[in-house]
Amino acid sequence: MGDYVDIRAIELGKYIVNNKATVRAAAKEFGISKSTVHADVTTRLRRLNPQLFAGVRKVLDINKEQRHIRGGIATREKYREFSLK
Repeated sequence: MGDYVDIRAIELGKYIVNNKATVRAAAKEFGISKSTVHADVTTRLRRLNPQLFAGVRKVLDINKEQRHIRGGIATREKYREFSLK
């Protein structure tokens, strides 16, 4: 099972870098939990492919900086839906 997990970690890393995806988006795409994605790309990927890990880290850091903005947009859209009904 270790080989599968290692392959998944690399595939997750490639997906995140190529799509500038969030952990949530990657989890949805691969059908696994956010916790699993995070563990794969932070712990396993660092050991397996440090160069890919560095790319993933950059994307995740950008996502972390922007999360308060995305959260505010989501809240605004949520209440906009209620006011239209």
